[in-house]
Amino acid sequence: MIKIGIIGGTGFTAGELIRLIIHHPKISIKNIVSQSHTEKLVHLVHQDLLGEKKIKNIKFTRNLSKEIDIVFLCSGHGQSRKELHNISEHIKVIDLSQDFRINIQSIFNNRNFIYGLPEFQKERIKKSNNIANPGCFATAILLAVLPLAKNQLLKKDIHISAITGSTGSGKKLSDTNHFSWRNNNISAYKIFQHQHLQEIEQTIHQIQKNFYSKIYFVPYRGNFSRGIITTLYTDSVLSLEKNQEIYEEYYKNHPFVMISDVNIDMKQVINTNKCILYLIKEKDQLIVISIIDNLIKGASGQAIQNMNLMFNLDETCGLRLKSVRF
Repeated sequence: MIKIGIIGGTGFTAGELIRLIIHHPKISIKNIVSQSHTEKLVHLVHQDLLGEKKIKNIKFTRNLSKEIDIVFLCSGHGQSRKELHNISEHIKVIDLSQDFRINIQSIFNNRNFIYGLPEFQKERIKKSNNIANPGCFATAILLAVLPLAKNQLLKKDIHISAITGSTGSGKKLSDTNHFSWRNNNISAYKIFQHQHLQEIEQTIHQIQKNFYSKIYFVPYRGNFSRGIITTLYTDSVLSLEKNQEIYEEYYKNHPFVMISDVNIDMKQVINTNKCILYLIKEKDQLIVISIIDNLIKGASGQAIQNMNLMFNLDETCGLRLKSVRF
């Protein structure tokens, strides 16, 4: 069994990790660290875990055990660098913050972090001991554009709009997380300036080095809890059928990405590690719609997927999840 630890155990991503881990056949939880809830039973914070035998008597601890194989850092942006000072070098790390996603920030404390998008660089992830888990918007957007970049087909600007649920902002309360603000409401934010743009641009340039056009990204806050739906469009001289062939070919060995022949909706992926893509061609524009669950494929599920690869397990182990359709 792979012995795991979690630091920052009370947030949304940690809660999702625990829910996945208790049904993973190859993982055992060694300890879950929380400075604010030390010695409190985990199921009293993540109350949906009440009655789960694997978590029944586990309490949050103040310090990380040294008897673990891998640690998931869920403390939030800016905290992971601080946490690494107290983690033994033999312990593998998957960081769910943005601290190590950009190449110039990826080496820290003798650790070299690999960008953990399996559909981009699965073989490198398998050989790595340190993974920077991608951002949720970045995951949805990159999965919509990777086949084009791989085939050197990005010639013009890319235009993107995407809407995410309230869990995308984390558990810490803010003005735009209040129910009374979110309910029956929607707003754009960080227009053309979202932090995930850096990792999107970096990844595209690694694949298609001659891409010099711009990426225009407009993110929205939605009035729902979880999920991301992204609409991307860019110039394409190829037919819809040829584009579909390119996408099918690119993702044929990636079990969590699928191409739909009919229009898609977000409930198809909620509570799963899937990304579903739908392609449309209008005149000279290729439109790609992408849907993911921001807490699973956009965070904790992708972290488990990366862990499976790092330990030479089946990529889908513990992640064969069905959507909550109704």
